[in-house]
Amino acid sequence: MSSTNERTTESMLKREIAIIPAWAFVVAAVLLAAIPIIFFTFVWPTESNPPALPLQILIALIPATFLALFLLLIGYVNRDAGRRGMSRTLWTVLVIIIPNAIGFILYFLFRKPIRAECPKCAAVVDPNVNYCPRCGYSFHPTCPQCKAAVRASDTFCANCGTQLHQVA
Repeated sequence: MSSTNERTTESMLKREIAIIPAWAFVVAAVLLAAIPIIFFTFVWPTESNPPALPLQILIALIPATFLALFLLLIGYVNRDAGRRGMSRTLWTVLVIIIPNAIGFILYFLFRKPIRAECPKCAAVVDPNVNYCPRCGYSFHPTCPQCKAAVRASDTFCANCGTQLHQVA
């Protein structure tokens, strides 16, 4: 049971990482290489008593890692906002200019659910709707009387009490 959950979680994580655009990975890799080079070229030679080499490497990699992760998150928000029908430009700018990762927190609090595709006409729709606005396809079973969402196993509509034997 847990190995199935682990595989599902792992595949979900891989799908989410795949959203990050290639340019973000390239720029993050350049930052991971360039910042330590800058430290070893300009910072450590000017120090009269520099720290030990392992500490120099660690000190150079910490800001490089944070900046690379920040850039990858910006790329993720940019693509994720687009697939959720939100303004990519607005959210990308907000996560960049709002300090202390508050922009990211706001994005993850206010992001919309991922939009679904209608199996009948391929229109992109909000996952909370019952019917496709383009072709009228029913995404969820509904009561024939009041059109409220019902479960396929329900015998009566919880909203109006109509018997649901004809609902499939």
